Amino acid sequence: MLSFITNDQDPLLDFVKDDPVRPEIPKEFRVGPGRFVSALVDGDNPSAMVCVNLLDFVPADVADLGKQVEEATTAVFYTIWSYAPGAGARLLQETVRQIKEQFPTVNTFVTLSPKTELARRFHLKNGASIHRENESTVNYLYNI
Repeated sequence: MLSFITNDQDPLLDFVKDDPVRPEIPKEFRVGPGRFVSALVDGDNPSAMVCVNLLDFVPADVADLGKQVEEATTAVFYTIWSYAPGAGARLLQETVRQIKEQFPTVNTFVTLSPKTELARRFHLKNGASIHRENESTVNYLYNI
């Protein structure tokens, strides 16, 4: 089951302690205006989690996250991790579907990924292309 976590008191938010990509971002930052965590949940535990920021531009670094916008056009996946093989890809697909339903103005889906081989392989394998290389990040574009 897909769960959008929007409340900083949601017990699923405690699993962000396992975030291998952006562990420095506090759990309270991950939910708020234009920000949420999406999780594939099996029972009481997630099989994968992704943090999403809705913006009206493609961010170049973490400092761009959290900016409030009037009308979001871009969903930014800024960290993802999985507890089960294949769950990350499935989570991305289901999250995109749900975003398109709940936020019809969003038409661009990008990442704010670290410059690592693991991130490159994951995103290219799952159908993304390199949109832009920044100083410390890469934006991968998913053509949905």
